[in-house]
Amino acid sequence: MANTENTEVVNEEIIAKDSEAKDVIEEEVITHQIPKQEEEDFKAKYYYLAAEIENMRRRFQKEKEDTIKYGSTKILESLVSVLDNFDLTVNALKADQDEKMKNITIGIDMVRNQFLDVLKQNGLSPIEAVGKQFDPNFHEAMSQKADPEKKDEEIIAEFQKGYILNGRVIRASKVVIAKN
Repeated sequence: MANTENTEVVNEEIIAKDSEAKDVIEEEVITHQIPKQEEEDFKAKYYYLAAEIENMRRRFQKEKEDTIKYGSTKILESLVSVLDNFDLTVNALKADQDEKMKNITIGIDMVRNQFLDVLKQNGLSPIEAVGKQFDPNFHEAMSQKADPEKKDEEIIAEFQKGYILNGRVIRASKVVIAKN
């Protein structure tokens, strides 16, 4: 019997020690969880910032490409007016039958073509209008005219030529459309 009492005392001591050990282990786990939680928070913040930096890098790259692509928009819009004046001059002089005026017209037309080539090299292209279907993205209807030989909303005349810079309209064509 003394042996069983000793065993019970020993068992109680073991249980008490186990309980103390559990408390110590739980305390250590709790103290280690706080830094573990902080570590997780720092990781989450790091991944967020890394993603944000990558997004910012992409945004800046896109802005840089757009600046290169469309940075000359303002000056090209102004030069389009000069091109319009060349067109008006050439068209006005073509009617003249004088030999000297014909040579001047040819010279002005050559300068106009060279000017247009330089603009094309920089991404500017004219919008085709006459004979095309009206598209409000590229054309501005100035008037309508009854014409039974043309399709409805087909462009029959152009008041002012439109231009596109690298796929973006910088000036819409001003046109007359057929109305049936």
